[in-house]
Amino acid sequence: MSTFILTVLVVMLSILLYGAMIQVYVRFPLPFLMPAVTSTCVIIASLLILRIPYETYMIGAKWIHFFLGPSVVSLAYPLYKHWELLKKNWRALLAGITIGAVTGMVSGVGFARLLGFSQELVYALLPKSITTPVAMQIAMELNSIPSLAAVFVMIAGFSGVILGPYLLRWLRIDSAVGRGIGFGTASHAIGTAKATEYSQETVSVSSVAMTVSAVIGSFLGPFVAWLFYL
Repeated sequence: MSTFILTVLVVMLSILLYGAMIQVYVRFPLPFLMPAVTSTCVIIASLLILRIPYETYMIGAKWIHFFLGPSVVSLAYPLYKHWELLKKNWRALLAGITIGAVTGMVSGVGFARLLGFSQELVYALLPKSITTPVAMQIAMELNSIPSLAAVFVMIAGFSGVILGPYLLRWLRIDSAVGRGIGFGTASHAIGTAKATEYSQETVSVSSVAMTVSAVIGSFLGPFVAWLFYL
């Protein structure tokens, strides 16, 4: 099969699968049925059952991955539209994001140390709540495994969008600022996607939280790693 045909097939099937999972989610709007979660699980299961190498799948999927970067630009619209909300709540945003980012790193490293994980695994787990490109770079700087860090980021993202709505409801957090900080700080891009189900204000706050937590993690990540291995 030619590379062109394989690329077209992978892109078309991935888009059709995602569209089908959206319909499932619309009919059964449960957090664990979010399209990003279910479509990812179906693709992984299909590759394993059919014994298709990841490299083969990525021949076509790399084009979907390529357009993910430019698509982030669309987040600028809700940021612009709700700029006054962000300016009004900048103290709460900065405090919440900072506490969330530090808690995410410290809790992950702390539990990993208690469970006896190797130093390499601990360092891969440290940036789990930071967006993938930054997390992989942090793991690389700490002489860990970037690909494993990306896996932990996915797990954090999926667990955040699945458990987050229940936790927010239990804690009675119903403001756009509170929800946005929670989703953006704990679950990065996929959390921001989940925020679209609430309001544009929530999306704006979540996108800011995702970006700022990545910056904070880049600066504090090495320090947290050093602190646990004095």
